[in-house]
Amino acid sequence: QAQLVESGGGLVQAGGSLRLSCAASGRTFSTYAMGWFRQAPGKEREFVAAISGSGATTYYTNSVKGRFTISRDNAKNTGSLKMNSLIPEDTAVYYCAAAPFLGEPNVPQAMGLMRYNYWGQGTQVTVSS
Repeated sequence: QAQLVESGGGLVQAGGSLRLSCAASGRTFSTYAMGWFRQAPGKEREFVAAISGSGATTYYTNSVKGRFTISRDNAKNTGSLKMNSLIPEDTAVYYCAAAPFLGEPNVPQAMGLMRYNYWGQGTQVTVSS
């Protein structure tokens, strides 16, 4: 059975960095876009970043542009989210997800939570001020 497993979360001070990893297993995800979403307490799950199956196109929500970098390694069936200049507002549970797309998704498609049919269990990121 296909599954995604996140790792790399933790506690960091404001201004610090973390790298989240997503390990996929059970199938090849090279034709799937990979996305990162987050959910803070009392808030809805929101889009953070995504990368197309080929890795050629990346997508970011405005609040993380210039601070976060998404990448993937299809040979290893893994993805990652490098987070720099973290701020307390980045505190949330971060989820890795995968969505099947033919070709490169457009922005609304890449950001659409409902399009992702594989989800990891989440990893906590806490940024202290």
